[in-house]
Amino acid sequence: MIPIRDENPSSTIPLVTIGLIAVNMAVFFYEVSLGSKVEQFIRVMGVTPYNIHHLGLPAYPTLFTSMFLHGGWEHVLGNMLYLWIFGDNIEDFLGKIRFIIFYLVCGLAASAAHILTQANSQIPTIGASGAISGILGGYILLYPKARVLTVIPLGYFMRLVRLPAVGVLGFWIVIQLFSGIASLPGAGERGGVAWFAHIGGFVAGLALIRLFGGRRRPRRPPNVR
Repeated sequence: MIPIRDENPSSTIPLVTIGLIAVNMAVFFYEVSLGSKVEQFIRVMGVTPYNIHHLGLPAYPTLFTSMFLHGGWEHVLGNMLYLWIFGDNIEDFLGKIRFIIFYLVCGLAASAAHILTQANSQIPTIGASGAISGILGGYILLYPKARVLTVIPLGYFMRLVRLPAVGVLGFWIVIQLFSGIASLPGAGERGGVAWFAHIGGFVAGLALIRLFGGRRRPRRPPNVR
């Protein structure tokens, strides 16, 4: 299933969401400009579990820099699509400053989950997926019935359907869970996907969205049934 947009308009302009997308794309274009040097750049700026465990403090900045790096067009565009669809409502609920903190904390939780399951890995991990997974966790808790326009591939055909967010995002996290379990031992490295980073970010989003939102109540989307 590929989400296209949600039918859950926000009440404010999502400046932080737009800014995060702009920063991620700017960094990606910089990566592209590096040509053959990009692998070394990723090795230095990506988060490597082995380095976190053995180098300690000098490697900690990569916990943040890795969130803004991507491994290709499909990687960055897929992440930015999910951030654009679901980020605005979480920003609307939390407010801009708390949304930034929430995003970064979920990203750190995602990295922690990956590092714990891949303590000796010397492969750098990159991408905004962990932080965005936190947004998905928050969204499924706040707006489970919000309608999401979704593409469902059916062989050579594509079908557009409107599904509740709990179905779309619930299906997504189930895939992450099964893929993560199936990849043990070596979780997160087979197929080049850090499955447990996605799971860790999602769980962090579920756990923290209410805490960060305080007593705020989410505005009900108009299409709730």
